Amino acid sequence: MPTKRIALVTGANQGMGKQVAKELVADGMTVFVGSRDLARGEAAAAEIGEGAIALQLDVTDTASIASAAERIRDETGRLDLLVNNAAISTTRTDIDLAEFRATSKASMAPLDEVRAVWEVNVFGALAMYQATLPLLRRSSDARIVNVTSALGSLTTVADPAFAYRSTFGPAYAASKTALNAVTLSMMIELEHSDIKVNLVSPGFAKTALVNFEGTESVEDAAREVVRVARLGPDAPSGTFTRWEGTGLPW
Repeated sequence: MPTKRIALVTGANQGMGKQVAKELVADGMTVFVGSRDLARGEAAAAEIGEGAIALQLDVTDTASIASAAERIRDETGRLDLLVNNAAISTTRTDIDLAEFRATSKASMAPLDEVRAVWEVNVFGALAMYQATLPLLRRSSDARIVNVTSALGSLTTVADPAFAYRSTFGPAYAASKTALNAVTLSMMIELEHSDIKVNLVSPGFAKTALVNFEGTESVEDAAREVVRVARLGPDAPSGTFTRWEGTGLPW
């Protein structure tokens, strides 16, 4: 069984997932670069370099998830780190952030789009947890990092003074609230085990998720995800943080 830490990052062919994979490989980890499109995953893994392994993985496809878990099991025997990063904000293309927000309110959000977003952001993360938990149980130092958004914090958004309160809608933002709840269920299930579970809100990155209209570089936005992914066996579980280790309310 390999002595290097084995990680899987979903949605790692671009944006924040790719940055996280790149930094973990630089730490000496073997990182499976999960990508719905294998060719794009292979291009990302080649760019990251030795230690990055492209893995075809569609978190909405049961067969794809099972195949990916089987490959990790066959090649490494275990998984030490799962980073649930894959996410979408909309199914519409060529839409700017202002138009997206204006047409994503509860009264008008397309229900098919809400379902599609939740399928990736909520059910995808839960499906990955269920599929990889047997592999994580084989590790002596396992950790799950779920990538959410501060927009998913109900306490934060309920505050009238919160700057982005008006952007809370039933698709992306509410999917992150649901992901937070699902993550809490994972934390409770594993709280008496050796497997750690952490929830992280990254920065507002300039990525395809927001049509590159974010305010932070991918490197800066990914910092908290990477920091928590690097935590050792004595570091805490059950946290919900943003950079640098600042706690967020549920």
